[in-house]
Amino acid sequence: MALTCMLAMRFQRRKHRKEKDAYFKQNGGLKLYDEMRSRQVDTFHILTEEEVKKATENYSNDRVLGCGGHGMVYRGTLDDDKEVAIKKSKVINEDCREEFVNEIIILSQINHRNIVRLLGCCLEVDVPMLVYEFISNGTLFELLHSSDRRSVIPLDLRLKIATQSAEALAYIHSSTSRTILHGDVKSLNILLDDEYNAKVADFGASALKPIDKDDFIIFIQGTLGYLDPECFVSQHLTDRSDVYSFGVVLLELITRKRAIYIDSLNEKKALSHTFNVMFHQNKLHDILDYDIIEDEVMVVLEKLAELVIHCLSPRGDERPTMKEVAERLQLLRRIQMQQVITPNPMGMHYPDGESSMPIPSNEMKYQSTDTAKLVLHVDLAR
Repeated sequence: MALTCMLAMRFQRRKHRKEKDAYFKQNGGLKLYDEMRSRQVDTFHILTEEEVKKATENYSNDRVLGCGGHGMVYRGTLDDDKEVAIKKSKVINEDCREEFVNEIIILSQINHRNIVRLLGCCLEVDVPMLVYEFISNGTLFELLHSSDRRSVIPLDLRLKIATQSAEALAYIHSSTSRTILHGDVKSLNILLDDEYNAKVADFGASALKPIDKDDFIIFIQGTLGYLDPECFVSQHLTDRSDVYSFGVVLLELITRKRAIYIDSLNEKKALSHTFNVMFHQNKLHDILDYDIIEDEVMVVLEKLAELVIHCLSPRGDERPTMKEVAERLQLLRRIQMQQVITPNPMGMHYPDGESSMPIPSNEMKYQSTDTAKLVLHVDLAR
């Protein structure tokens, strides 16, 4: 009986090893190794299943950072004591497996201070797991909508988070070797570090899928309240779909309401629709978060509202690009800093010199004609 048990255990171990080898090859592990050697990539690591289990204490519930429709995210600690976030997806499209390695290589080479870095993956499992840098201070959604809602969030911080997020999205749209669409822009996917710097996250790399001759990468996902209505008709996401979703995030920042919120009559409302109606009825004051309504910055808030309306245009070709959005937000933030020195009730400091200090006008150098018009409009209003 003892000999039989030993043989059975050895058989099971061998079978398990073969399964892991099969998954590794199926998920493109050999190709990934070759790509890493040819590109001399030394910042991306392929973890074994045992290393992932050890890092997450065998997927302990105490290690869960979040759970969504696409899978679980665990907080992990690697052998070198590095803190990481490990995404364990539920499913992967079989048609995407062949492209998985190519897209992982692209995402691993993205290097932007406001984008969560992809550090590695585990391919020895049925559905590949992705390893990201760990961001410590939660999500923008939690900051805006947590139960402790009465904590004051200064306008300067809101504009900082908005600007950094827009710059990150503009980078992946236009500054990488391939146009990358996020496809799931929402406040839950904007993380915050200890200094409240924005880190755009969750590109859903395990669901990457090339779609047409322009070789866009599309993520067929999204959340009610953020999705571009035009894509329901065309069944096709574009970079302007990300712009629409980001417009909803801007709304959350200036109203402190959820994308789908409960109104005073206990009815569910879409924030984008409500804001559009109230804006055109000249009732902007009634929907803005009262914590940021001050006479000194009303011009900035009005221009920010106009930018939101532009982002939420029904037609994608009428929306600005993310680069234009980032440029306008940079300008509005500088103007806000000039208008008023905002108190810092949350006790935050900005390590890269980003404090609420006046900025000389000669630093405001932007090439866009639309931005130049915005400067003129604000100067006239003042």
